[in-house]
Amino acid sequence: MSNSGPNYTRQRALAWAKLSFSTAAQPTQSPALDAQLLLCKVLDVTNASLHAWPDKLLSMEQWSGFEALVQERCLGKPVAHLLGTQGFWSLDLQVDASTLIPRPETELLVEIVLELNLPRCASVVDLGTGSGAIALALASENPHWQIVGVDQSLAAVNLAKANGFSSSLEQVKFCQGNWAHGWVKDDSKPLHCIVSNPPYIDAQDPHLNQGDVRYEPLSALVADNHGMADIETIAQQAAQLLEVNGWLAFEHGYDQGEKVAKLLASLGFNHVTTRKDYNGQDRVTFGQWSANAGAKL
Repeated sequence: MSNSGPNYTRQRALAWAKLSFSTAAQPTQSPALDAQLLLCKVLDVTNASLHAWPDKLLSMEQWSGFEALVQERCLGKPVAHLLGTQGFWSLDLQVDASTLIPRPETELLVEIVLELNLPRCASVVDLGTGSGAIALALASENPHWQIVGVDQSLAAVNLAKANGFSSSLEQVKFCQGNWAHGWVKDDSKPLHCIVSNPPYIDAQDPHLNQGDVRYEPLSALVADNHGMADIETIAQQAAQLLEVNGWLAFEHGYDQGEKVAKLLASLGFNHVTTRKDYNGQDRVTFGQWSANAGAKL
């Protein structure tokens, strides 16, 4: 990796990076895309502009910056952390090591909540908000919703607030709390919807030693009871916080759909449904709080 910058065109730099990613100790899943994203960052150009001038030479400074990013990526550091941003829904969000990196699969959770026909000024809480991705995506589609994002990590809360500011969605409120504990609503009215992408991975899952998750906080990934503990806590809290006919929606693991559905049904939720993600895996389960169940509590 000692090539001089002036000898490298954009096209050649991309080819070198792609080869580096493909032959790394842990090859990346998308070497061509990773190379394009990192070179666009260094050059401060769009992807279209990058490919419009494939024979343009990199300066020494540009080459050094690109080489450093490629080396970090070869060691496994997530592209989102190298870029400092990640696209989610229609937003470009700041990301860092304090939270999960927003993933395309989670957009299904946003889609489902948007389909629930909530009131125009619905009260919605996002538990375990992380970067604020879910809360801000919902607010971008429904500016009149009263949305609060809650996270136990102060660093995550501060990041979510920064994303709200940069996305011009400052009406979304973010606060620190352990799920619903320690969080005080602005009023005493029950919630129309609780949404959450909580930790749901078993501590012994071998995938924790692979890919981007190695650089993400374990507290945002792992839960006790084979990944179900936090889902169980949130579901029990939701039964106390939702209005009659209010909704609870979870993202969960590919093998947890049946367990989550049974949990919600046992607590008195109706219309419990599990939806598959774009890879055909169970990914989101949601249900509606019933009047009969509420009367029993």
